Amino acid sequence: MSQRRVVITGMGAVTPIGNSVEDTWKSIMAGECGIDKITLFDTTDYAVKIAAEVKNFNLTDWGVDRKEARKMSRFTQFAVAAATEAVKDAGYTKETISADKSGIMLGNGIGGFETMEAGYKKYFEAGNSRIPPLSVPMFITNEGAANISMLFGIEGLSWTLATACASGTDALGAALDLVRSGRLDVCLAGGTEAAITGFGIGCFTVLQTLATSFNDDPKKASRPFDAKREGFTMGEGAGILVLEELEHAKKRGARIYAEFAGFGASSDAYHITSPRLDGTGGAKAIKLALEDAGIKPEEVDYYNAHGTSTPINDPSETKMVKLAFGDHAYKMKVSSTKSMTGHCVGAAGAIEAIISVKAMNEGFYPPTINLENPDLEAGCDLDYVPNKPVAGEINCIASNSLGFGGHNGCVIMTKFKD
Repeated sequence: MSQRRVVITGMGAVTPIGNSVEDTWKSIMAGECGIDKITLFDTTDYAVKIAAEVKNFNLTDWGVDRKEARKMSRFTQFAVAAATEAVKDAGYTKETISADKSGIMLGNGIGGFETMEAGYKKYFEAGNSRIPPLSVPMFITNEGAANISMLFGIEGLSWTLATACASGTDALGAALDLVRSGRLDVCLAGGTEAAITGFGIGCFTVLQTLATSFNDDPKKASRPFDAKREGFTMGEGAGILVLEELEHAKKRGARIYAEFAGFGASSDAYHITSPRLDGTGGAKAIKLALEDAGIKPEEVDYYNAHGTSTPINDPSETKMVKLAFGDHAYKMKVSSTKSMTGHCVGAAGAIEAIISVKAMNEGFYPPTINLENPDLEAGCDLDYVPNKPVAGEINCIASNSLGFGGHNGCVIMTKFKD
């Protein structure tokens, strides 16, 4: 029995560089950076004063009642907005998306940080009786998927997957398997995150993972593979893709963006925050994804890197790319769009998958901005598409994510051929 083919029929995004897929893509093409001074909390006593915030966002613009929106944490609001765009983009309505074999698979790393902070503040200042009543249903990680299911009346599975910064990519992979297996015909899949809070930025600062020297020049802070990189910059947002079984999509005359060809995952079994320095863990995920897709390494035209702009990640990821692709690593294009979006944690992989699909459809390789001096001493010597997009035919993309705890995930997507 042949394997069911899975295609992408809709996409939605809320990112630091655009509150839709099209606006995000326009910013990518322009090399615009979404990093700026933090406005979501007072940074007076913080060493890090910059982040990639979502801007001018109001969930009512997506048709959600203001009263209902107030019951959702920021990460849930982003997910609902991105899902609303994706469903509409796929040509579905609330009535048609809620079939028996429709479901949701959402990645999220942290949950409702701002809701937790507000609850803790009330608890410590005024006692347990003053904790806001909706604290738990607003901050738990599954509420993004739950609210999407309620909004669209989707009664199939609505699951949440947490593998830190690999959550969005792994959610896409899990959704691929659900549609392939026949458990679902349609799945809203992706990731969401909103961790730009005092506690969130504070935690990552003391962990020494964030860039601290660019408070006065925020647009330059995220500089993957550059010799002057020093840490990642926190981002936020959501990306949702509509994954659909091919015959199901063709029967309703759906537009098809790409075929979701393969997925691979692995665990480093090495360190709680650092990837394996020799790149072997991440390389295994890439090789598994290629094998799953039936794709040879030399068929991949573009690799969207995890590319966090940290001293450890970028050299180790370059090693994993060389291990997985061999000599072809020097022939394909590699770039990190986190140089523009910042690191959107659990949403990163889904947003980057959407950007990669747009790149394939539009025929442009996204740039790595702020790449002024590649860190050749650390082995960062690939074609990272420095600073400006490059035109070219793209038939196959790989997008990779790495998460704290050693989680590695890679997706392979190809131009659709009937």
